[in-house]
Amino acid sequence: MHLGRWCSSLKGVGGSRRLAAALLVLLPMLCIAYAPVAEALPSYARQTGQQCAACHNGFPELTPYGRLFKLNGYTFTGGTSNWPALAAMAVPSFTHTAKDQAGGAAPGFAPNDNFGFTGSLFYGGKIVDNVGAFAQVTYDQTVNQFTWDNLDLRYANAGQLAGKELVYGLSLNNNPTVEDVWNSTPAWGFPYVSSGLAPTPAAATLIEGGLAQQVLGLSPYVYWNRLIYASVSGYRTLGPWPLSALGVSPVGTSAIDGLAPAWRVAIEPQWGNNTWEFGTFGMSASLVPQRLTGSGTDRLTDVGLDTQYQFLGARDSFSVQARYIYEDQNFAASQALGLTTNSHNNLRSFNLKGTYYYRQMIGFTAGYFRTDGTPDPLLYGPVSATNSPNSNGYVFELDYVPYNYGGPSFWPWLNMKFGLQFVHYTKFNGASSNFDGAGTNASDNDTVFAFTWLAF
Repeated sequence: MHLGRWCSSLKGVGGSRRLAAALLVLLPMLCIAYAPVAEALPSYARQTGQQCAACHNGFPELTPYGRLFKLNGYTFTGGTSNWPALAAMAVPSFTHTAKDQAGGAAPGFAPNDNFGFTGSLFYGGKIVDNVGAFAQVTYDQTVNQFTWDNLDLRYANAGQLAGKELVYGLSLNNNPTVEDVWNSTPAWGFPYVSSGLAPTPAAATLIEGGLAQQVLGLSPYVYWNRLIYASVSGYRTLGPWPLSALGVSPVGTSAIDGLAPAWRVAIEPQWGNNTWEFGTFGMSASLVPQRLTGSGTDRLTDVGLDTQYQFLGARDSFSVQARYIYEDQNFAASQALGLTTNSHNNLRSFNLKGTYYYRQMIGFTAGYFRTDGTPDPLLYGPVSATNSPNSNGYVFELDYVPYNYGGPSFWPWLNMKFGLQFVHYTKFNGASSNFDGAGTNASDNDTVFAFTWLAF
């Protein structure tokens, strides 16, 4: 069901319930849209004395100043607030899919028209001179569980090289690319928030979240002349006991054998209000599939290319991000264990999006995504009648960010985003129609997702 058809269906049977649910998520916008702007500022802004718009182009997308703040270890100061570098985030949401999901969208949820909630506590800012952090703990109602979330603990310093500014540092993090400062790599790429109560394609490359919160890695980096960035990383998987203690189930996860190297190189020329980044990133990991020893290891190697353009004007801002990832999959161990049919596959991923913001308040984003690769009956057969990982579609999002230049008087450190997102699939798990052999079409998974994203 397309967005227009869903809106029309609100007038039909059950329409009042759908309409009420969507309005309960979006109605707070009407209540506070014209609340007075205060001079005190949100989270990192308390520490720096800067407005949220200095760091974010419709948060969480970073501006050049935001990228520099992160690369310097979250340690910039200048604010007058004595509040500690603690913050909270809450994301109440509503999800409607074009077709009901048999058995419920998740345990304890209805087949359709579901409310959801995600909440986080985090430390974000300076710890001591040259050391700062972004550390997050999250509760997800979908799985009814607390877990550690993205971690980026940094040491940073500055000097000169060839008479030009040099920022150098070290990041301890738990998700490959979470340490990166551009929104064209996976950890901080669009969509920045999405529904956990809607179907999603089965296939993704390893670097697109396949190791998130399962690993710890060190990433030394340099940033020269505000132009050239380079880093290398090494990641190791945490054991089952620490993962369970941190709220991450180790069941079905694969373990890195030894150390998995990763890299990132980027160049970002700047002129006037414009920046244009282009670069490469990737990683290579020797994996024990599902932690089943005795059959050797698989080898997955991801190589990515990315680019980001930003124009940040006084009234208008515009950005484009794109990335392409090629994954070479050597499944020697998985084939021996009967987990894959082929000993060697490949997977390709492409993402493109463009965003326009008016006065850093009203934004519209349009995105395209595509994943394709080698058919494999054992790997994809359970979800694909064609044994294929191929999926593609579009994402559209309308956002309203009322407090990017300062919060309301009743809580001056508040920032928030109201969003309405529509995901349309033209192909899902290998086909446009009857992709699962049970008559389900790709467009049956089209999703309307309304959310309120509060940070305070």
